[in-house]
Amino acid sequence: MATIKKRRWQTSKGERREAFRVSYTDSVGERHHRQFDLKRDADAYRIKVESEIALGVHTPDANSLTIGEAADIWLAACEAGGCDRGTLKTYGEIVNVHIRPHLGNEKLSRLSAPKVVQFRDAMMATRSHAMAGKAVRHLSMILAEGMRRGLVAQNVARSVKVKKPRNETQKLAKRAEIPPQDHLKLMLKAADQLGDEDPRLPALLRLVMLTGLRASEVRALSWPCVDLAAPSIRVCQRADRWNEIGAPKSSASHRTIPIGPALARTLKQWKLRCPPSEMKLVFPNWAKGRPWPSLAGQTNGRPIDQGRFAMLLLKVQIAAGLAVDSGRRDKNGRAILQLQYDWHHLRHVAASNWLNDGIDLKRLQTWVGHENIQLTIDVYGHLITDAKKDAALAAGAEAALLA
Repeated sequence: MATIKKRRWQTSKGERREAFRVSYTDSVGERHHRQFDLKRDADAYRIKVESEIALGVHTPDANSLTIGEAADIWLAACEAGGCDRGTLKTYGEIVNVHIRPHLGNEKLSRLSAPKVVQFRDAMMATRSHAMAGKAVRHLSMILAEGMRRGLVAQNVARSVKVKKPRNETQKLAKRAEIPPQDHLKLMLKAADQLGDEDPRLPALLRLVMLTGLRASEVRALSWPCVDLAAPSIRVCQRADRWNEIGAPKSSASHRTIPIGPALARTLKQWKLRCPPSEMKLVFPNWAKGRPWPSLAGQTNGRPIDQGRFAMLLLKVQIAAGLAVDSGRRDKNGRAILQLQYDWHHLRHVAASNWLNDGIDLKRLQTWVGHENIQLTIDVYGHLITDAKKDAALAAGAEAALLA
């Protein structure tokens, strides 16, 4: 049973002071004290302590870890639980850049919902709403792990949310932007023309435009996952930013995508020229400084890194006359060009073509690898059109009203 005692004393300067001390014995028989300036704060703490002791989840301040220490435990748990390297890097950055500087030294036992609200407000004042939301959510995940380990009695960040402005909420559903048909044909023509320099390009562009694979999935695609008889492509792995091969982005990313005969022929022709590698990659990187004709046996067998993969597409768009001025200049004063369309734009081409051919949304969700159909609707819903049916519906409405 916790007790509250009012204390009065006089400072060395003769000032009279008073405070309220909460005293209690924990579940292992140790005596603890905590002092408050206000009686209501002491009462609230007494009730909290008694409740936590009764539930067996109380941690005295002296034994409580800081949020920084709890964050380290959470990150270690994420790593042990199999989080990929990229996710762990992101988690660590959010902890070290946003959470630790503000709350790292705060004791878990002293963290309250009002303090979390203050943290949220500080984030919203200095960060974007998206980053503020991530910081609060990750703080909540840290506290949830602490609860599982008995380090803290409750997750006081669970109910604290970052509400996004309406205009920013609307941006969350990023509608797919489809390059015009003539631009797609220009890119394919340029890839064919560059085929002597880099024979991967014709097959690479056609594969992305016709299958909707993510860039990470293309970089890790291996020949055992390409069935040229069915024909189809099975997504079973991806390459991260460090070129490490691992599991796909999510369980929904494991999928099989049918391909047409033209793409199957292109891949079959490319397979005859593709340099061998231990990883059996469809589009492997090769040893720097070696021209493509001498590639046999010279490939390093690793995935193409992210930067090089983007440069391949930039080379195609420069040849097609589609690259745009970045606004920057090189040391010779020449304009530095950048992509007008990235690999994600080309991924959307496949979904657009499937919708034009009448694919249902559930199958589209499966083929593009989305975890839920709402995301598919948000990204591709505006592409679902039927002009003839729309005209018929409009005519029917007129007839019902005006006949």
